[in-house]
Amino acid sequence: MECLVKTCCPIRLTRLQSLLGDADIPHVVFDQHISALEGGIGAFPRRVMVTQGYLFSARAILEDEGQLYDD
Repeated sequence: MECLVKTCCPIRLTRLQSLLGDADIPHVVFDQHISALEGGIGAFPRRVMVTQGYLFSARAILEDEGQLYDD
């Protein structure tokens, strides 16, 4: 699996998942449950991961939407 984007923003994470889901690109969010340890302060970024075979397509979709960046 390759890291596509890292974000601390839950709203942006939902947007990213929606974009990838609409394009039928399988993805997994790593570190999603870290908020239980951090107290929900949003200090640790969540990583949106895709397999190598979908990496090019996923990057193209997020680039078109202006969402291909880490925050």
